[in-house]
Amino acid sequence: MVNQNPYTNKKIEFHILQSFPVTCLNRDDVGAPKTAMIGGVSRARVSSQCWKRAVRLAMHEVSGVELGTRTKLLSDLVASACKEMGATPEQAKACGDKIEQIFIKSDSKKKGDEEGDSKADTLMFLAPAEISLIAEKFKECEFKPEEVIKDAKHPEKDLAKIIEKSKFAQSETLDGLDIALFGRMVAQAPTMNVEAASSFAHAISTHRVTNEVEFFTAVADYSKDNQGSAHMGSLEFNAATYYRYISLDLGQLYESLGGDQFFPQAVSSFIKALYVAVPSARQTTQAGACSWDFAEVFVRKGQGMQLSFETPILKDDNGGFLSKSKEYMKNTLAKKEKLSGSLFGLIKKFEFGEDENFSIDNLIDGVVAAIKE
Repeated sequence: MVNQNPYTNKKIEFHILQSFPVTCLNRDDVGAPKTAMIGGVSRARVSSQCWKRAVRLAMHEVSGVELGTRTKLLSDLVASACKEMGATPEQAKACGDKIEQIFIKSDSKKKGDEEGDSKADTLMFLAPAEISLIAEKFKECEFKPEEVIKDAKHPEKDLAKIIEKSKFAQSETLDGLDIALFGRMVAQAPTMNVEAASSFAHAISTHRVTNEVEFFTAVADYSKDNQGSAHMGSLEFNAATYYRYISLDLGQLYESLGGDQFFPQAVSSFIKALYVAVPSARQTTQAGACSWDFAEVFVRKGQGMQLSFETPILKDDNGGFLSKSKEYMKNTLAKKEKLSGSLFGLIKKFEFGEDENFSIDNLIDGVVAAIKE
């Protein structure tokens, strides 16, 4: 059988260095910046989930991509779409409830019967086009939910048949591109699963980091005694040079998009979002608005190649970590390329951050051209 996917085994790999001063980009359960032990010392860490969400939201801001909706409130979501297509409030609610019931586990239904509060257990991720498809199907059947979801034993199969017709990311707005990039798993209806095209590592500091504590006070503008602070507290923060590794599987992206009609647009939107997205934690008090300092970007075939920074980088003569981190990253990637020989599968390599005449726009244009080679 001939493989029709021209991007099979082809990927884009991003190795990014990004420094931040006082920040808390990603908090743990006690509100402190996340950390990890690597090479025997503590490192600052930002979880992959945290930065993925920032990238996902940024795609809409920088490229106008219509995002999918991730929610447990399926009934409200479907009901709203049905109302827009002419359903009465009662019909819309019945249709919404019918879809939501598919994702309520039997134990929850029993509990809900007793307490009158059963809700879907699954955080569903649907593209706008998919929500419209569901609502249109209900409209075809005059908003009679039992005529759309007929299989009482396996209602998920009826829903899957509707969703399977969806071609998200095949509209002018790349509707639902985030689902193609970040994937979707639906245990109750496996045919709705979408394999993620992107892979994010946890961002780690290239060097040893110790969280610090900021003591702060808040002074009331209007009080009885007009003395001292009205509130005192403390917050943890750190400062770090992060190494970020992201891989985009072009073959999987092609498969999820169902073709390459909007492929360059999708890749461009992803890179733009990668560049501007920063986690939102404590942005109002600590900003954290730093862009990439340096990056090596590869279009290549073969296995993924992430750096570990297992030995912590020491500060340079000027006291910073960036220059030595950059030196380590360039040398190690070059060595790995040599060691991998023909298996490295290099198609094109780009370096960003040293030549001020090579902007992010130049990088995007270069990558989009390279993936066609």
